[in-house]
Amino acid sequence: MHKKSLLLILIPLCLPIKALATQTYPWLTTRYDTNQSLVNRIATPPGFERTSVPKNSFGYWLRHLPLKSGLPPVYLYNGKEKRNQSAHHAIIDIDVGHRDLQQCADAIIRLKAEYLYSKGLYDAIHFNFTSGDEAAYQKWQQGYRPQVRGNQVKWRKKYRYNNAYQTFRLYTNTVFIYAGSYSLSQELKTVKEIKDMKIGDIFIKGGFPGHAIIVVDMAINTTTSKTIFLLAQSDMPAQDIHILINPLNDKLSPWYELDFGEQLQTPEWIFNRKQLKRFP
Repeated sequence: MHKKSLLLILIPLCLPIKALATQTYPWLTTRYDTNQSLVNRIATPPGFERTSVPKNSFGYWLRHLPLKSGLPPVYLYNGKEKRNQSAHHAIIDIDVGHRDLQQCADAIIRLKAEYLYSKGLYDAIHFNFTSGDEAAYQKWQQGYRPQVRGNQVKWRKKYRYNNAYQTFRLYTNTVFIYAGSYSLSQELKTVKEIKDMKIGDIFIKGGFPGHAIIVVDMAINTTTSKTIFLLAQSDMPAQDIHILINPLNDKLSPWYELDFGEQLQTPEWIFNRKQLKRFP
């Protein structure tokens, strides 16, 4: 994924006031319809049961993400339809913004940051810019803003303390400008064995361009112990985050087998098993 130059950009956001931090999914402006959640919309195949995850975990939060009803098109940030409409099984009900920012790695950063924000774990919200400089949300809360010249980043105090959701979204969009698949891949830890996959793990190739997708659910066969998983992605240009189909197995789709061999083939990218990583 090609990232933008390190020039500080002021980003106008049109965010709804009703999106309160007290919600499990703070961006929602209407009541959360659990019937539209991933766990209720995407059934497991016969003989499979979803894996056990702690209720307050990132995995549980991802498993219960709200989906848009039906099968709408994937839209780009500018309101146009994505050219390839054959890659998705469902669309996560989360905004993409009005700028070409929330691309592949950015979408994963957004999901992780939203989860931590919803739990009040503000000190855990931090990501690195491509330059290697850390962008901590707590510093942003306190009113500091980055001043970027070339690859040099300095933080200056400009505002009073503010923890409003709109301010949090300004933070995430700023991270999207200065981070990407390369910087995120440097932050993540490699999962040495594919059998150790967890919900929230990420297949990622850092680069210019690179790509990243996230595991949003898992299930296990109670008889054979075979494990399967679901994947979600955004892409370039910035677009709706969507659940991927399995292009190699119509009967299992949208689920993927954990024992996929040396390469994982998704509709628009091929990863290898050594590219599975997770947040520290």
